[in-house]
Amino acid sequence: MSDPSLLETFPSPSSEPFVIEHVAEEFTALCPKTGHPDFGRIILRYGPGDLCVELKSLKLYYQSYRNQGIFYEAVTNRICEDLSAALKPRWLQIVTEWRGRGGIHSRIIATRGEPPPEFKS
Repeated sequence: MSDPSLLETFPSPSSEPFVIEHVAEEFTALCPKTGHPDFGRIILRYGPGDLCVELKSLKLYYQSYRNQGIFYEAVTNRICEDLSAALKPRWLQIVTEWRGRGGIHSRIIATRGEPPPEFKS
């Protein structure tokens, strides 16, 4: 089961608005229908408030999905909710890009708050 308690934070280095982007190239969860692994890429973009996410804890949090059966849409929104709760950012966007299955590639976007114009999809 995914575990948001793994997420650690540290104080933002600036009170001025700026953007952080982290890309995880190797995300794995299980298809809840077939039990087969789904492989994806996660792009996390956010405008920090008072806190930033510590990267090792983010990696461990992502790895907590490895054996969980969960649909693309659900995992994307759950990550968005968990990170929003932990960081309380000005805005946050999660983009998941999933490797193709049956000739269909999927890209799911979840956003909390209002991103700067250059990050609107």
